[in-house]
Amino acid sequence: MAKTTRLNLKSRAEFAVLSLHEKNEYIQGIAQHVAHVRGDPYKPLDKDALSRIRRYYSRRSLADLRLEQLPDDDLKSSLARLAEAIRSDEVARVISHEVPTEPKPIVRAPPLDDSQLSFFVPSIHDAPIKDDFNLMDIAPFALSKTTGEGIIRYELKDSIITVEGGAVVGLATAYDYDIVINMISHLADATRQYRIDEAKGLRPSLPPRVYRPAASEILKFCRRELGGKQYEDLERALDRLQATRIKITNLSTKDTGRSKRRETESFPLIGRYKVVSRTSHDRIDQVEIDIPNWVYEGVVKPDGKPSILTLNPDYFLITRPIAKFLYRLARKAAGQTEAHYGLTELHKRSGSKLPRHKFRQAIREIVEAAVPLPDYDLSLIDGETEPVLRMVNRAYDKNSVQRSFPDCQNQPLPK
Repeated sequence: MAKTTRLNLKSRAEFAVLSLHEKNEYIQGIAQHVAHVRGDPYKPLDKDALSRIRRYYSRRSLADLRLEQLPDDDLKSSLARLAEAIRSDEVARVISHEVPTEPKPIVRAPPLDDSQLSFFVPSIHDAPIKDDFNLMDIAPFALSKTTGEGIIRYELKDSIITVEGGAVVGLATAYDYDIVINMISHLADATRQYRIDEAKGLRPSLPPRVYRPAASEILKFCRRELGGKQYEDLERALDRLQATRIKITNLSTKDTGRSKRRETESFPLIGRYKVVSRTSHDRIDQVEIDIPNWVYEGVVKPDGKPSILTLNPDYFLITRPIAKFLYRLARKAAGQTEAHYGLTELHKRSGSKLPRHKFRQAIREIVEAAVPLPDYDLSLIDGETEPVLRMVNRAYDKNSVQRSFPDCQNQPLPK
């Protein structure tokens, strides 16, 4: 625990002379301090937790040193202080473990200036938030708040997908991917305007393959604060996005029932990028991003049917990477109705490095969160062999209830 030195714990001898009531009171005080340092509301420890900590606090530390057999000299004093310091650190960790933690919210509040759109920043309503349909049933990013490491491999029924980050910068994160959504959204908006102008007979040019936003435009669109750290994070995010590559091998089945591999494609999340200008404070100002072919061809199509889906603007307010993955999966699989996934399949599609039991706990916390995900309600239901996550569009769920109980509509509630 990083704050151990501030606890100033009693020695084992000092703790031993306390009465049972005093010991419990002292431990509760430490627990309250730990909760305060964490920023969590204080919840008193129960009897079992108090008993465990009392036993741990009172046990002998480094007993194999046999300090009682050493002469009273500097060596004995030094070893005694070392043993006490190690024991105190262990006690602090145990107390920290016992203090109940408050689940972190999965949806944050919007920035204070969220509604004050800059003249140069397109409105979210003017440029609807879009995401690529083909990557929405897996996580094309690391489920961590910092940089990810290694390779993520998805073995699905119809394809094998690998996500690999750069050797130096690592994998792109869920928050980095917000920039990809921003890029897709603006390309979709430009394509929509192109279709309108084309229908009017104006002979417009196709949308450019280079995206030139201001850094503030990206941050505003992704509903983030405009502080200095955000600009620093933005440049690191571009590094990770440019270095992260997706490789997709589609699988087809012959009449014999045997699978064969075909059509392997590899592409980066974004193409080349360039910082065009910086502010007087050396912050990233204007950037230039090459739109990769997989995005451009998926959005700008001759038939006018781009392979993208619109997301709720509150997607950017989701704080937990796993929750971001769940929303994207629900948006594709459930859409306007509902979808179901066993937790084993869900764990496989998420690419999460968490052990299975911790992943299930994370899903349960998201399901039970006070503030739900945008658009979708989540619940865990019993399956044949394991719990199943039910993802249902709220509008569909409400209509289903009304269809099931038509006579109850517009009826006054009983007093």
